[in-house]
Amino acid sequence: MIEKLNLQEGVALYRLLADGSGDIVVKTDLKGYIVDASPAIAQLGFDVGANAHVGVHLLDLVGEEGKPQVAHAHGNAVAGGEDGAWIEVSAHTPDQRESWYRFRARALRDESGEVYGAISLMRSIDEQRELRDQLFAATYTDTLTRLTNRSAFVSMLEHMLGSEMKGCLGLFSLDFFRSINMKYGQHTGDAVLRVFADLLREMLRGDDIISRIGSERFAVLLPRTTAEQAEAICSRVVTTLAERRQKVGECEFAITASAGVAQISEDLDSTMERAEMALFTAKAKGRNRLEMERRDRPRFVAAPSATGQMHNRRHDD
Repeated sequence: MIEKLNLQEGVALYRLLADGSGDIVVKTDLKGYIVDASPAIAQLGFDVGANAHVGVHLLDLVGEEGKPQVAHAHGNAVAGGEDGAWIEVSAHTPDQRESWYRFRARALRDESGEVYGAISLMRSIDEQRELRDQLFAATYTDTLTRLTNRSAFVSMLEHMLGSEMKGCLGLFSLDFFRSINMKYGQHTGDAVLRVFADLLREMLRGDDIISRIGSERFAVLLPRTTAEQAEAICSRVVTTLAERRQKVGECEFAITASAGVAQISEDLDSTMERAEMALFTAKAKGRNRLEMERRDRPRFVAAPSATGQMHNRRHDD
């Protein structure tokens, strides 16, 4: 490892590293204005011609949300700070695509040790973020319907309860789903699940969270929704589904669903129990209908497993 370089050698090394890398290397003065940059700055739409980017401020390279972080990192560097921690910031490329970078700044000192500016590095992390997003999606997405899965649903419901966010939970169960599978085959059954998932996406609001939590069972979290509003929203789903004769593969038949709605309160077990009881009542009353929770009903046992899943009686048909 080279331990000590004179000024000219240091400049030569900087050029060698900067010119041969996809990293954006930027030299700035004490106020954050660029005095030199590597050719990779062209990634952000800046001309690499002589002095084309000189006078541009460092903050002009990053998105609005990242400006305070970059300003803090640069200020810490020119103040003599030595930590130079990595931060993640976004920037916009010439085609208006959002790109992500790791950013780090270090002080530049003259031969007397006086700080006269900073050198910053921006390293693209788009591939890493894409991989991270793919891993997240694989963990929390139901592969058949592309909705969030039960694990994600439990986490989001716990978050709503922990933050004391008001709202309602709606549980849906496709009626006679086991019979559909037996009569038409699993391929048709899978198509029915996708049809219902698409209907939920179509009819629910942008802030609502839709999950497939079991074989034929779906859950929707309705943030900041009163019981009356939740009843109206979920009733429209049940009614619309029943009114449409769906074309599924070579078959065309009516699909119906039962639903139960409960307010999100107390804890996860209580919220799930009340919605489950309402769903059970809807099925007991003939299916293809919605029932609201009733607070006066006696509680029944619904013990969570080690994975947070609720074990209760099943009502596939």
